[in-house]
Amino acid sequence: MALVELAPVNADEEYRLLIAGEWVAPESGVYDIVDPNTAQVIGHAPEASVSQVNEAAAAAKDALPGWRDTPMAERCAILGRAADLLEERAHSLVGLVQAETGATINVAEGMQVPPPIERFRHYATPVNVDEPVEPIPLEATALGPAGLLGAHVIRQPVGVVGCITPYNFPLTNAAGKIAPALAMGNTVVLKPAPQDPLAMLKFCGMIAEAGFPPGVINIVTGSGAAAGAALVESREVNMISFTGSSAVGSEIMRAGAATMKRLLMELGGKGACVLTDDCNLDAAVGTIASVWGFHSGQICTAPTRVIVHRSRCEELVEKLTAVAGLLTVGDALDRDTIVGPVITEAHRDRVEEFIAAGVAEGATLLHGGERPDRTGYFVAPALLVDCTPDMRVVREEIFGPVVVVLAHDGDDHAVELANNSDYGLFSYVFAGSTARAFEIGKRIESGNVGLNSMVPHVHAPFGGFKMSGIGRDRGVYGLHAYSEIQALSWVSG
Repeated sequence: MALVELAPVNADEEYRLLIAGEWVAPESGVYDIVDPNTAQVIGHAPEASVSQVNEAAAAAKDALPGWRDTPMAERCAILGRAADLLEERAHSLVGLVQAETGATINVAEGMQVPPPIERFRHYATPVNVDEPVEPIPLEATALGPAGLLGAHVIRQPVGVVGCITPYNFPLTNAAGKIAPALAMGNTVVLKPAPQDPLAMLKFCGMIAEAGFPPGVINIVTGSGAAAGAALVESREVNMISFTGSSAVGSEIMRAGAATMKRLLMELGGKGACVLTDDCNLDAAVGTIASVWGFHSGQICTAPTRVIVHRSRCEELVEKLTAVAGLLTVGDALDRDTIVGPVITEAHRDRVEEFIAAGVAEGATLLHGGERPDRTGYFVAPALLVDCTPDMRVVREEIFGPVVVVLAHDGDDHAVELANNSDYGLFSYVFAGSTARAFEIGKRIESGNVGLNSMVPHVHAPFGGFKMSGIGRDRGVYGLHAYSEIQALSWVSG
C-alpha cells in the first residue's frame, strides 16, 4: 500500500468569515469538520449568525454599483489574476480538500483543484454578450412619425447573487458560479455546503487577493440551513444559484417567491444509460465502470440506471460483475484505491438503506453493498439486477456507488423507460452508430445526453429537465445565466 503524504491539516487553525473585505469572527461559534476517510475531526468551521449573513448581503449590495460599472475587460483581468494565484497555490489546497471531502488522492489532485483554475481562466476573457435586433421600417401612426425602428439587446448583471454550493466538488462548483457571475458584473455571497467549507474559505482568500474590491466577494458558512435560508429570504439578494438536491431546490423556489428571486439550479440526477442491441458493450461497460465508484458515486451525472436490450442483458451483467470486483475500496490516500468513503456516516446509512429497500422490493443484489471493515464511511459498489421501474432504487437519486439494471425490448421501450423518471440531468446512449444514438438521444428528456461517450463538451450548456433543475450554465451560457436582458428601442428618421 503506497499512501500519499500530504501537507498536514492543522485541526486547530482558526477560520473566519469574509464580509465586506474583512475576515470577521463568527458570532455563533464553530462546528466540527470530520474527515470521512478516518472519521476524525480535522478542523472547526465558523458558524455565521443570520445577522452576519445579512451583513454580507448588504456588503455585496453596496459594492454592486462600482463593480457593475467597471468595464468587463477590467473585471476579467482580475479573474485572470485570481486564476494565476490559484495555480501558484494549488498544492496548498489539495490536502485540505481531500480531508474534508474524503475524495481519493487521485480525485483530489486531478478533479478537485485544477478545474476551478480552468473555470476562472475561461471567464477571464471578455465576451460581447449584447445582441443587435434587425431594424423594422415604421409607418407613421398615432404614436409617432414614420422612420426606422431599431433596438439593441443588452445583458445587464442581475445584482447580488447568493451562491449555495454542494459538498461533492466544492471548489469546482463554486468557481463555476463565482467566475461567470463576477465577469458579468454581479457581486456574490457564497455559502458552501456545511460538510466541507474549510478549503473554500482558503480558496476565497486567494481569490480576494487578486484585487476584487471589498464586498464583491463574501463568504459565510454554517452547519445547518439557517445561513442559506437567510440568503434566499434576503431582499438584498437578487438571485440564488444553487446546486444540490431537488427537495432543497423546491424549498428555495417557495422561499424565494416572495422577492421574485432569479434562480439557477442544478439539482438531482438519475442518469439513464441506454444500451441498444448493436452497441459496443465493452465501451458502455467502461463508461459505467469509470463513474460507478468515482468519488464513491457522489456525482449527479453518473449513469446509474442501465437500460439494456434484453438480448444483451446477461452478457452485460457478467461484464459489470467482473468490473465490480476491480473497484478497489480502501484508504483514500492510497494510490491504488478507486472507491473511497461517502461524505458522512448518515449518508452511508442512507445508501445502505436504499440497497436494502431494493432487495426487499424484489431486486437481486448481485455484487457489493456491504460495509467494509474499516474506520470511515465506506460502502462497497453495489450492482442490483432484476429491477423494475417502480422500485425506489430505480426512481430515486441515491448519490452513492449503486448501479441498477433494467431490460428493454427495443428503442421505443428504452426511451419510455429512460423518460419514466422525475429527473433529467445527464443521460447516455450507446448504439452501433452515432447516428442511431443521436436519434434516440433526441427523444430522451434530459438536459444533456452523451452519445457513445460520457465526456461532455465543457462549453455546451449544462442543466436539467424536470426535477433536475432550472436554467443552464457553462461557456457563454454561464454569462447569460447571471444576466438580465434589457431591450433599448428607438426610431430614427
